[in-house]
Amino acid sequence: IFDPTLIKTLLVKDFHYFPNRGVYFNERDDPLSAHMFAIEGQKWRTLRTKLSPTFTSGRIRMTLPLVVEVSHRLTDHLRDAIHNSSDVVEMHDLLSRYTIDVIGACAFGIECNSFLDPNNEFRRYGKIAFDKLPHSPLVVYLMKAFRAHANALGMKQLNEDVSSFFSKVVKDTVEYREREQIVRNDFMDLLLKLKNTGRLEADGEEIGRLTFEEIAAQAFIFFTAGYDTSSTAMTYTLYELALNQQAQEKARECVQRTLDKYGGSLTYEAVSDMPYLEQCINETLRKHPPVALLERNADKDYRIPDSELVLRRGQKIIIPIYAIHHDERYFPEPEAYRPERFTPEEVAKRPSHAYLPFGEGPRICIGMRFGSLQAKVGLASLLNRFRFTTCDRTQIPVQYSRTNFILGPANGVWLRVEML
Repeated sequence: IFDPTLIKTLLVKDFHYFPNRGVYFNERDDPLSAHMFAIEGQKWRTLRTKLSPTFTSGRIRMTLPLVVEVSHRLTDHLRDAIHNSSDVVEMHDLLSRYTIDVIGACAFGIECNSFLDPNNEFRRYGKIAFDKLPHSPLVVYLMKAFRAHANALGMKQLNEDVSSFFSKVVKDTVEYREREQIVRNDFMDLLLKLKNTGRLEADGEEIGRLTFEEIAAQAFIFFTAGYDTSSTAMTYTLYELALNQQAQEKARECVQRTLDKYGGSLTYEAVSDMPYLEQCINETLRKHPPVALLERNADKDYRIPDSELVLRRGQKIIIPIYAIHHDERYFPEPEAYRPERFTPEEVAKRPSHAYLPFGEGPRICIGMRFGSLQAKVGLASLLNRFRFTTCDRTQIPVQYSRTNFILGPANGVWLRVEML
């Protein structure tokens, strides 16, 4: 489906015809796979109702001090690296350490210290979750196509070691916090409130309790959804800014002007007041969307509006995000990197659903505000202190990985880094 108007109809107005992604999960044998991204029907609707309040801007604001603390470790580590070893740095590896540490702190209350220990357990199992899938692409396709049979055979989506590790991390975290009565301003604290009281505030609305299995599955998808997507988006932003020095300087001026306005601190108001940096990130997500396409399954027969074409129950629709983001009708000269495409005036000129980095409709990425926050904090911290340029090891154009559903760089992104 290429037409933005039809996409809006399918994902928003007629969402009830296409409510499910068709992702494989096995709640009985592989409970971590039964997360909000995958589950379907009434279970998904109930879980979304419970979890949506934990991702409001007010709740995300509470995590900002944790994100800023990790950003300080990021800039300190990069400063030491270019002083002590080399000014040529592989950015995707560096930024994946940043996002691992942010998510470890905000979702699990764990200090991973990936800059000091890049092979810590949290990061190691995170890489296994992405890089060492238990099944070939063909088997994964067959599991999705014949899910009832795959469930009956006890087939699992996740690597056994990864599942055991994350289940233990969540179990230990829950038991420790409940035993010691620890309260933190992070997502795990919000999930525990739902588990124990069904409320986010003592006098708040009854939302419904979460089971331990639901907590573990949501913590796992928060990790997997936020780890590689955000680090990849940040990497490509610095890559494009290294190729476009004028845009980089403009982004830096935006950051520094905003920091001066807010007394030098990365407050929530400051992070929300960096329009050109946000345009740069949006243009990166257009040119290099982390996920290349959206899939939805028809839950019942559906006639395409103003046509005789009927999609039968069980048939799949595919929305090719990458292709739409590179369609000259909406983005002239699509291979050019132009943050100005995302000024309010330019955005108003094109169909709203020609830009879909987070999906759309009720199934839109629930964590997009948090992902945006950690990306903006990390990039603002880096641009404020460093200049990025290409070097002999920079692959131009960048090549995408073919072994991961995230469009990450196949060979990393090497940039020269200079202290300001």
